[in-house]
Amino acid sequence: MKPLFHSARLKLTVFYLAILFAFSLTITLSTRMLAQREFDNSDVAQRGAVHQLFLRLYSIPPPRTEDFNSIQHNQAAEVHDRLNRDVLLINLGALIIGGALSYWYAGRTLKPIEDAHEAQRRFVADASHELRTPLASLRLENEVFLRQKSFKPTEAKQLIESNLEEVQRLESLAGSLLLLTQYEQAELTLATVKITPIVADAVSQVTKVAEGKQVTFEQNMKAAKAIGNAESLTELLVILLDNAIKYGPEKGTVVIDSNKTDGHIAITVRDQGLGIADTDLPHIFERLYRGDKARTGSAGGYGLGLALAQEIAEANNATLSVRNATDGGAEFTLMLPSA
Repeated sequence: MKPLFHSARLKLTVFYLAILFAFSLTITLSTRMLAQREFDNSDVAQRGAVHQLFLRLYSIPPPRTEDFNSIQHNQAAEVHDRLNRDVLLINLGALIIGGALSYWYAGRTLKPIEDAHEAQRRFVADASHELRTPLASLRLENEVFLRQKSFKPTEAKQLIESNLEEVQRLESLAGSLLLLTQYEQAELTLATVKITPIVADAVSQVTKVAEGKQVTFEQNMKAAKAIGNAESLTELLVILLDNAIKYGPEKGTVVIDSNKTDGHIAITVRDQGLGIADTDLPHIFERLYRGDKARTGSAGGYGLGLALAQEIAEANNATLSVRNATDGGAEFTLMLPSA
């Protein structure tokens, strides 16, 4: 655990322990006071009973000897000591056990915050890296060009085109980050939507990309209605289809299925690529995460698409999952509430 969270855990432990100990002290002291009162009342009642017994038997009050008073005083002192000892032991036990429980609960309370902080730190580091790459490329190209004593118009045009490509990459990154933030805070208007038109709209938006790799679509759609936001769901499916085209083979096929199951509509997008490494599967929906194949392959992107798809799914009260298909390729499944 990092020093910052270790310090916070200790402070939270002390806070929890103080509350627990104050509660224990209040209960035990109140119990002791009640026990003391009951003992005093029983002592008075005992004396009264002895007094009445002497009156009935001997028609005289009992003798108030020093020995009798001393015995009663010793018994009362012993009871008081026992009560004080029990109160001390109970609170000492509460302090020890409560300290251990407080430390454990403080760690459990801070765990989501620590995870979120670590994810944010990793996200900032990755985003900084992704931003530095195109900026460094822009700077290098321009510096090299400016060192030339003379240049041709065609060279200047090539430089400008290259710069525009890097600017477009930066715009794409900024736009994806903005969309992620919007969907994190958005409350979408959900309604009854038809699945088939949404899938058809998404397919039409990636047709040109698919034609570039001669990829075809196999649609096994069943007429169904779900609860969701049509525009955002189309955007989600565009991300999944674009991902399937990007990491699938040329002249391959992207399969789109839909089924009804347990009150949900399941939409599945499956490619014919190499699939996702087992080490990458748990992180595939993290921001700016790209597996080794994605980083070393020809596929572009910043690793924000699937993170955005996950946010859109959550905004639609849906779930998005991924697995490697048995016959090869990655299979993404979107579970929508059925209408």
